[in-house]
Amino acid sequence: MTLTAEPTAVEARVPTPEPAPQPAPEGEVKPRDLLIIDYSGELEKVWAMTILASTAAAMGVKTRVFVTFWGLQAFVKDEKRITGRNWMQKMLSAMQRPGISHRKLSKMNFLGLGPWMMRRLARQYNVASPKELLEMARDMGVEFIPCQMTMDMFGLTRDDLIEGMGEPVGAATVIGLLSEGSAPLFI
Repeated sequence: MTLTAEPTAVEARVPTPEPAPQPAPEGEVKPRDLLIIDYSGELEKVWAMTILASTAAAMGVKTRVFVTFWGLQAFVKDEKRITGRNWMQKMLSAMQRPGISHRKLSKMNFLGLGPWMMRRLARQYNVASPKELLEMARDMGVEFIPCQMTMDMFGLTRDDLIEGMGEPVGAATVIGLLSEGSAPLFI
C-alpha cells in the first residue's frame, strides 16, 4: 500500500514553467518587422513616433509607418498653409495647420507656449526635433505610407505631402502587413 499526499492549496496554484522559446535553426533568420500606426498629429506623439521609428531603423528593424487621420497632417509640407479642395477641408486645415513644424501639444498647449517650451528644452538637452528625427528615419530607410482614405477625406494630394512618402494605401494593406507578422505599435 502506497500513500500519496494530496497537493496542498498552495502547491496546486503553482504554475508549471513554460518551455523556453527555441532559437531559429542555424542559418534561418527570424524577420524583424515593425509597423507603427500613426493616427495622431499632436507634438508629443509625433515626437514619440519619430524617435521610435528612427531608433528601430538604427537597430536594423525593418520599419514602416502607416500615417492616417491627424497623423497625416504632420507629413504635409511646412510651407502649405491651407489644403483641401472644398470649404470644409480648407477649414479643417485652417483650424489645425498642417506641417511637422506646426504641431500642438495635446495637453498644456497654452496658445503655443507649451510647444515653444518643449522645443527650447529639447535644444538645451540636445534632443533632436521631430523634423530632424523624421529626416534621419527617412535616410535610414523607414517607409512612411500615407492612408488613401485620409488623403481623400482631407482633400490632400501627393504634392501636398513631404518628399519620400510611399504610395498611398488602404486599411486592407495594413491588415495584410499585420497578418504577415509585422509587430504593431499604435501612436
